Amino acid sequence: MSKPTMPTNSNAINDDTTVESRTEEDSVDISQLRTPNKVDLSAVYGFLGARTTPDWVAAAIADLPLIIQDHANCEKKAAGTAMNLLFRYEFSYDLQRKLAQLIREEMLHYEQVLGIMNERGQEWRYLSAGRYAKGMLKHKRTYEPAAMIDVLIIGAFIEARSCERFAALAEVIDDERLAKYYRYLLKSESRHFEDYLALAQSLSTENIDERVAFFREVEAELITSPDTELRFHSGTPA
Repeated sequence: MSKPTMPTNSNAINDDTTVESRTEEDSVDISQLRTPNKVDLSAVYGFLGARTTPDWVAAAIADLPLIIQDHANCEKKAAGTAMNLLFRYEFSYDLQRKLAQLIREEMLHYEQVLGIMNERGQEWRYLSAGRYAKGMLKHKRTYEPAAMIDVLIIGAFIEARSCERFAALAEVIDDERLAKYYRYLLKSESRHFEDYLALAQSLSTENIDERVAFFREVEAELITSPDTELRFHSGTPA
């Protein structure tokens, strides 16, 4: 069965009610956040080529400080990636506006995770990058606009996987405050993957389904194959 690559909301790029209204309601203090009762993740699960393995969940629960800090790193990197794209591809209004929104939201999440680390008395330590993003980016095409389209597709998979892992952790984690925060993130992370896909398709003169299918296989292999380093986006613990 073919998997959907585009969001069902045809106005995904033109939704002006997104980040500006949400950031007025959101807070760096996670105790002030309003967690949705339920978020439909069927689009996320349908988009990804594989689900997180129980072994990864068990390893993550056993080393939450590492996962929390790598989550902070991921939020910072996501903002940085969006900022790089903002400066590199200035010709598209839709791309510029959506990236600006993403940067604000990712940096808010970064502040929130820093607050969680501070609450837990967790000191910052160096963590090397895992293989996940590099494993996808090595397949990026080198000419434009194909390179830009590939980066956006890869961004969609990173956001979808983040959402899937927040959901997996929230179901089993003993720390209710942290579980609530992960549930809070589901709505924005599930929307981010659709934003990236919509932008990728809007900037392509051809249907991107084939390219999405290619990266789906690459991403699923990275998630399910043995991995020697535990990270938020790492594969099955070796």
